[in-house]
Amino acid sequence: MIASSYIDRALSQLHALADPQKAIEAQAYHKIDRPYLGLKVPQIEELTSVWRAECSLEDRVQLASDLWDSNIHEARIAAAKLLTQARIKPDDAAAWDLICQWVPQFDAWAIADHVCIAAQKRITADPARIETVETWTTSENMWTRRAALVSTLPFTKQNFPKEFELEIRDRVLGWASVYIDDKDWFIQKAVAWWLRDLSKHDPVRTAAFLDQHGERMKSFARKEAAQYLG
Repeated sequence: MIASSYIDRALSQLHALADPQKAIEAQAYHKIDRPYLGLKVPQIEELTSVWRAECSLEDRVQLASDLWDSNIHEARIAAAKLLTQARIKPDDAAAWDLICQWVPQFDAWAIADHVCIAAQKRITADPARIETVETWTTSENMWTRRAALVSTLPFTKQNFPKEFELEIRDRVLGWASVYIDDKDWFIQKAVAWWLRDLSKHDPVRTAAFLDQHGERMKSFARKEAAQYLG
């Protein structure tokens, strides 16, 4: 199958599963003006697993780009799923660059979170990409700033982190210390999420952060961040 025909078939398969009533409900829930098909995530994952197996990496990146450009909610999730893979061989810049093109376009949590999971895989595969992630922290787009935290969540999870992982951990905590002055609920929630996950593996760092900055956090965020601290 030639690359140009992948997108036509992919969109046809997505539309074939459409549920008009659920599409109406999805648009009401997400509150973003774009087309919805009313698919469930497992349905999308079933399709993307087949597409991933059939496509070369080059074709997969192109299909992901085309799906994203359709602006259909489920197609954008499918685009993210196509690039969600721990090991991509060769792990060249194409998949990462495409993810980075999407991040400034974020406008709601659902699509953003699926893309951030794809970003997590690429960042852990090449931690030097944290330099690019840091540029997201000063974006005017709240969802882009939030993505810097959601995309780096894997660095909260090591019980015995390597030196570079500790450096990234401290770096992200530095971003969080600035973020807590942003009273947007989603930003405060993302900070709480990062700290809560960190507390399971590094309670000392988490407690130190809350001791220094906790008073500036929203009460709900402070409570969630400290949920697993003794």
